[in-house]
Order: sequence, then structure tokens, then C-alpha cells
Amino acid sequence: MSKRWSYLTVEVKAGMLGIVKPQDIQDALTRHGALGWELVNLVFAPPINTPMLIFKKEE
Repeated sequence: MSKRWSYLTVEVKAGMLGIVKPQDIQDALTRHGALGWELVNLVFAPPINTPMLIFKKEE
């Protein structure tokens, strides 16, 4: 039997002046990791290059 996965995308919001703090990314990683999500990739979504965290979790 093959594994089944759930996927989740999380946008890390920029603060003032469009700056994303590394601590905000770390907080999102820690929060979702504690819920059993594993980071698969980090992409930057246009038009303002917002960081998007892509997670997966086995069902």
C-alpha cells in the first residue's frame, strides 16, 4: 500500500516596509512542526516575493 499525504501551504506575512523577519519564518516552522507537518519546500510567491512554506504530513 502506498503512503497518502496531506499538504499545507503557509504564507509568511511581511511586516512593515515589506520585510520578513527570520524569526517569523522560524516561528511558523516550529508551530507546524509541533503539529506533525514536515517542511518540503520554501518558495517565494510573486508579485512581492512573499515566502510560502510548503509542508506535508502522512495521513
